Amino acid sequence: MNRPPLDHLRGKAIGAAPASPSAAEDLCDHSAGELASLIRRREASAREVVAAHLARIERVNPSVNAVVTLVADRALADATRADEAVARGDRIGPLHGVPVVHKDLIETADIRTTFGSPFYRDNVPTQDALIVARARAAGAITLGKSNTPEFGAGSQTFNTIFGATRNPYDLTKTCGGSSGGSTVALACGMTPIATGTDFGGSLRNPAAFCNVVGLRPSPGRVPVTNGSWSPFSVSGPMARTVADAALFLSTIAGADSRDPLSIDTDPSAFAASLEGSVRGARVAWWRGLGGLPFEPDVRRVVDANRAVFEELGCIVEEDEPDFSGVDEALPTLRHLSNSASYAALARQRPEWIKDTIRWEIAEAERMTGADVARAMNRQALMYQQTHDFFQRHDFFVLPVTQVMPFDITTPYPTSVAGVAMPTYIDWMRSCWYVSFMSSPAISVPGGFANGLPVGLQIVGPHRGEWSLLRLAHAFEQATRFGELRPKLAMATGAPTGGRLRG
Repeated sequence: MNRPPLDHLRGKAIGAAPASPSAAEDLCDHSAGELASLIRRREASAREVVAAHLARIERVNPSVNAVVTLVADRALADATRADEAVARGDRIGPLHGVPVVHKDLIETADIRTTFGSPFYRDNVPTQDALIVARARAAGAITLGKSNTPEFGAGSQTFNTIFGATRNPYDLTKTCGGSSGGSTVALACGMTPIATGTDFGGSLRNPAAFCNVVGLRPSPGRVPVTNGSWSPFSVSGPMARTVADAALFLSTIAGADSRDPLSIDTDPSAFAASLEGSVRGARVAWWRGLGGLPFEPDVRRVVDANRAVFEELGCIVEEDEPDFSGVDEALPTLRHLSNSASYAALARQRPEWIKDTIRWEIAEAERMTGADVARAMNRQALMYQQTHDFFQRHDFFVLPVTQVMPFDITTPYPTSVAGVAMPTYIDWMRSCWYVSFMSSPAISVPGGFANGLPVGLQIVGPHRGEWSLLRLAHAFEQATRFGELRPKLAMATGAPTGGRLRG
């Protein structure tokens, strides 16, 4: 097999220049599950855990610019209250005292939420988004907000308020997006769990670029409360391990009547052990996604992992859904969504809206009703085809991204393997093709090429998160790629691109 030899790398770090953390920062290397257990058993206090992560943010964040709004005093006060609850013997939640960072697209009560846009530079919501409220109810302690591109548009994390977020494995490269700040905070040990959102790959693409885990749940698994019937935009968990992603999912999933797609099943099952045999699982291995271009390193690293699934006892056969027509259908529906959300703002202050969003609005304005009808018909057919596909197979495995992490100064790749990419989302089709399936999908660390991470994408049937997490966990444990953390760069002075404040 053409997999990197791990024995000499395991437990070591690769990437940016190293720094020496304090002994207290050792807590930052624990998983969310381990931290919750330590706090529950009184072997560590919530205040110690939060203080360690705040110290890591202070030391490392200036180099990577992942956390753009920090609420240190509030977090320490919340941690003190968490310790008092433990001392009293109160009933505590599964994430009691565990730090979390929330993507800056997700509203947080009394904490600045900018959406990466100058329109909302000083916006302070009065109410938590449901995913935030549920994390808090489970005992998680908010440290702050993580960087995102303007309105989450694009898979390169930069905006005019805070600047760019850098890949911790190579500070000259992008971390992807749009949940880029969350993934970098995870990779650098600034938080053990984080929230993200995903329309065309925003939970998966940056996870792949930064060697962490990003789960795009089935639509409705983690409810949103805007009343939308669209299955494309979802919120979900990010973590350094599959087990932590599953634990986090168990606290943020569950029915809510404000979401018409909401799934009414008990989410606590996701907190159960993921251990167990996956022998006999039927895995469909990608064949090229209808001829999409991929960089050679991505193909090589992903395809080397086919043998891992075979060694786990899976039945692996080459097959993939029919994605014909998705190139036209999903962008059509995306143009409509962006136009509905941002056209009024663009008319008000066009200079405050980046050109790619203005392009989305212009495309929506030239579309006809017939264009929209065709896109919606293709969406319905894709769901039927996906259902039939998962009658033959249990899982679908393919690359997360078509490219390796690219230069931090490049807004988006304009070509992949010599093939021109006319728009800012064309290079992400290996992700948004999967979004069109309405299936849960997870990005797990799949290996490295020239010191940079490559992600493996596993897709399951609609509402099949449990089996998907178990297979991803089995792959993770067999390869241990996720243990190869970046060296943490020491930096001092003001954070790159912006000032941290609540």
